[in-house]
Amino acid sequence: MSGKKGHGKAASGKKTGRAATPALQVCADVGVDHEVREFDHHTTNYGEEAAEMLASEGIEADQIFKTLLIDLAARKEPKPDLAVAVVPVTGRLSLKHAAVALKERGFGHGKASMAKPKDAEHSSGYITGGISPLGQKHRLPTIIDETALLCDTMYVSGGKRGLDIGLSPQDLISLTDATTADILEGH
Repeated sequence: MSGKKGHGKAASGKKTGRAATPALQVCADVGVDHEVREFDHHTTNYGEEAAEMLASEGIEADQIFKTLLIDLAARKEPKPDLAVAVVPVTGRLSLKHAAVALKERGFGHGKASMAKPKDAEHSSGYITGGISPLGQKHRLPTIIDETALLCDTMYVSGGKRGLDIGLSPQDLISLTDATTADILEGH
C-alpha cells in the first residue's frame, strides 16, 4: 500500500507523462490537490476492502466513498438513462432518495434502479469495483451524499481496483459538476 500526494507526480517526485487512469489524469490536468492510495485487492467487496486497507494508514471508513451507477429510465425504455451516486462505503444507497434528488435537478422521473454492470462499465469506461466518479467516458449527472461535506478529504476510486484518490469534497463536486443530497437509506 502506498500513499502519494501531489499533482500527478510519481513516487520519485518526477512528473509523470500520462496518468495511469483517466481519473488521475483529470486531477493532474486541473492541478487539483490530491493523494493516491494503492493497495492489493483480493475480494469482490471493493468498498469494504478499501476501508480495511486504508484504515492501516489512519483513514476512517466514513471518508471512503463508493461510486454507483443508477438507471433513471422508466422500465419500458430500452435504453438506460444513467446517473452517478457517490455514497460512503459504510452506508447503503437509497435509490428512492437519489431518484427524487436527481428529479428535483431535472434528471429522470423520480424512480431508479441499479444500473446493469455491463451498462455501468460501458458508460464509465471502468470495470466494476474500479468505477470512479472522475474521468468517465460519458459525463453523467452526479449526486454525492451530503455526508461527504463533513470530510476534509474523501476517498473515491481512482479508476481501477486497488486505487483510491483522496481529495476535498468541494473539488470532487466541482470536477464532476455534482450536487449533494441525503441519499442514504435510513435517513
